Amino acid sequence: MPFVPTRARVNPDEIQTTPQRRPDWIKVRAPGGETYEWLQSLMRSKSLHTVCEEAMCPNMGECWGSGTATFLMLGDVCTRTCGFCDIKRGQPSPLDWLEPERVAQAVKAMNLKHAVITSVNRDDRKDGGAPIFAMVIQRIRQIHPGCSIEVLIPDFKGSLEALKIVMDARPEILNHNVETVPRLFKQVQPQDNYEWAAATLSNAKKLDPEVLSKSGIMLGLGETMDEVKAVMRDQRSWGVDILTLGQYLQPSKKHLPIARYYTLEEFDELREFGLSIGFKWVESGPLVRSSYRAHEQVRVLSDVHRQLYGANEAN
Repeated sequence: MPFVPTRARVNPDEIQTTPQRRPDWIKVRAPGGETYEWLQSLMRSKSLHTVCEEAMCPNMGECWGSGTATFLMLGDVCTRTCGFCDIKRGQPSPLDWLEPERVAQAVKAMNLKHAVITSVNRDDRKDGGAPIFAMVIQRIRQIHPGCSIEVLIPDFKGSLEALKIVMDARPEILNHNVETVPRLFKQVQPQDNYEWAAATLSNAKKLDPEVLSKSGIMLGLGETMDEVKAVMRDQRSWGVDILTLGQYLQPSKKHLPIARYYTLEEFDELREFGLSIGFKWVESGPLVRSSYRAHEQVRVLSDVHRQLYGANEAN
């Protein structure tokens, strides 16, 4: 009998919540328009996936309408069962070693100045699929020079060897999302480990201090403001340069419920706190997701970052 991928299933009783009405300030633009349709056709013609579609990103209409997208590699079936995510889960197919070429060709066709590449988790492989990330970085550089590259990677179960494969390819931004606070980790991400996230981000900075590092947190799963700020302090101690903070939105009733909606004032408070403890850039708002305004982040920060490290080396 053929394997049929399924979506993540969670027990709503695991996180205590009170049903809430969605605030007026959370408004999602419906996908559509000529650019959106062209981009959708391009992805299908190259047998590519985007996290925008698979994870039901609320910014898909805005981003696709402006010609930007986050590519999803290593297939479209994840080996983990995170309760917030709508990507299919199960036993994935073997790696497609031609996928990096198709992604690079799509980046060139879109004439991107900044490409964001992510993937499903591939715990079926010891290297977590890291060579595919390295291959796509190298191929984009070959056929579309001048395009900056951001990779949003899995934790590779904390493997330094797998991480080094990616870092040796030298992306402009190395991104790994913590997603939530330690107390909720096993409810939100059952197969993940806070220590793996710490190892991934801190080791990335040790392997190459010049590569900008980035992470993100979802809000509204039952954490407290003090817990969020504690994780932000941890991320800074790991050397994270860029932080994204966004409201968790339940993809379906089968996913984790929303514990509460954060106010715009609370998002502003967290942004100011993040900047005060040393983050170089903080995106904080209800619909902020990991790749939101990523092209602006790399454009503004890369030159400053290189000048800083160049000055340090000169001294």
